[in-house]
Formats: sequence, C-alpha cells, structure tokens
Amino acid sequence: MTEPVPATPIAAIEALKDKEPTKPPRSQWRDVWDQFRKHKGAMFGGGFLLFITLAVLIGPYIYTVDPQALDIRNKDMRPIYTALWDSDAKVGWNKPLGSDQLGRDNLAQMIAGGRASMAVGWAAMILSLVIGTLIGVLAGYFRKLDGPLMRLTDLFLSLPILPLLLVAVTLFRQPLRASFGPEGGMFILIVTVIAITSWMPTARIVRGDILAIKEREFVLAARSIGTTPFRIIGRHLLPNVLSPIMVSAALGLATAIITESALSFLGVGFPSDFPTWGKMLADAVQRMEQFPERVLLPGIAISLTVLSVNYLGDGLRDALDPRIRGR
Repeated sequence: MTEPVPATPIAAIEALKDKEPTKPPRSQWRDVWDQFRKHKGAMFGGGFLLFITLAVLIGPYIYTVDPQALDIRNKDMRPIYTALWDSDAKVGWNKPLGSDQLGRDNLAQMIAGGRASMAVGWAAMILSLVIGTLIGVLAGYFRKLDGPLMRLTDLFLSLPILPLLLVAVTLFRQPLRASFGPEGGMFILIVTVIAITSWMPTARIVRGDILAIKEREFVLAARSIGTTPFRIIGRHLLPNVLSPIMVSAALGLATAIITESALSFLGVGFPSDFPTWGKMLADAVQRMEQFPERVLLPGIAISLTVLSVNYLGDGLRDALDPRIRGR
C-alpha cells in the first residue's frame, strides 16, 4: 500500500483561505445612515426641515413681494383655495394666501417670518450647545470644577424661564436697539437670552457621559503616556459624546423656535412691523373667527417644524448610538 502524500504547507494555507472575495470594511457613517433611513419619522423630519429651510432662504428670491408693504385696497383677502367652497370670497392670484387687515401679503409674511424664526432657532441652538457642551465637559473631566459648575447649572434650572426672558428683554432692549438697530438688536438679545436659559440639559447629559467614558481603558492608556487633558478631551471624549450632543441640538432648535414665537406672541420680541410666525399669530387673534387661516397657517408651520425637529432628534439618537445601531 502506498502511503498518503502529506499536504504541503502551501496547500494547507490555501485550504484555509476564504472562497469568497473579501468585502471592503464598511464605514461608521454608512452604518449611521443605514440606521437613520430606517426611521420613517426621522426621514420625514429631516426632509421637512430641509424643505422649510430652503423655502425661507430661497423663497424671497422667487416670491419677491415685500412682506411689509401696505396695500389697503387689497386688505382682508382670503386664500385662493377658499374659492372652492365660497364663490363670494375675496380672493386673487396676486395674493395666493390672502392678506391681513393692512393689506400685507400673507405668503410673503410666512416666508419672512420663517426666515426670522429659523435664524433665531439655529443661532440660539448653536450658542446654547457650545455653552452646555463646554460646561458639561469641564464638569465631567475635572473633578475640582464639577461641584461649582453643577451648582451653577442647578441654579439656572431653578430660575423661572419666561419671567426671566421678559425681564431681560425689558432691561436690554433699548440699549441693543440703539447699538445694532431695531431688528439686529432684538435678534442678538433674543438669541442670547434663549441660549443662556437653555444650555442646562445639554450640560448635564454631556457631564454624565464624560464621567463614564473617562474611566474607559483607551482614556486611561492615553493618560498614562502623558497625553494632555485637552487633547484627551478633543481626541477621545468629544467624539464619543456626539450622539447626546446631536440629540440635544435637535431638541434645542425646537425649544428656541417655540420660545421666540412665544416672545413675539406676547409682543416683546421683534418690532411690530417685522414679521415672525409668533407675531403673525398675535396679530390674527382678534379676527380669528372671520379669518381662521391667519392663525392656522403660522400655527401649522410652527407645529410641523417643531415636530420634524423632534422626529429628527429621535432618528439621530437611534443612528448614533452603537448599541441600538447593532440591532
């Protein structure tokens, strides 16, 4: 009998190789996008937020009617769709969404009001996110700063937000108007006041995550080789708290839009002739029974924008959390 020929090392290595070609590694952001697009509410929220942002940015260049122009001859016009059930309604294609009691075009005011409300929301959200993230990181990483910064956070959380906003607007409105103009001064004041009164949840969330992450092995290894604290924060800690920061950003944008609308509705926001969604609501209250669309149009715009931002925040939370993304 002939003895079997022993396999050569090269043949053994060839037998262990995979028959299928190796696939390129997937990027983390590809996994994030795959998880995000499975969230139908988040896709709706992101799409509507993109639509409303482009509408308020590009809209004035397409629909060039001045939102502050008075047209007394065409005042109290109804939206063009009202003619479907009321043939006697005062409508016209020159004002597709109607006009108010002073003849100002409602569609032009919706576009200009959305631009003001979205600008305030984005600016206040970014500023509050920077303040909250900075305080949360410092409190979570440096033990000596944890107590004072968290007591400061508790102090701001205990303050009555709406009365504080009203007092701040009353005190600083005139000096800022004199320095930056009526619209510019109020924009700076409203953005600053909203940001100062809304950074606390972000700070607490970021601090909690930093406290947990800074004891992980990769952070201890970086510390053992002499990496500076600020390099550890920028290189290792901040990328790992991106998920709660993004969720806080989405919720902060919604809060800022609602707060600005509330201030304008109460008459302490932008000047009376400057359109915002909240100001449109305030002007329409007295005639809401005769002209309900004047309340519905800005109200629906505010509600859908805030709802889309909340859905977007939920989708970002699920997509950026690796524990959920792996399911």
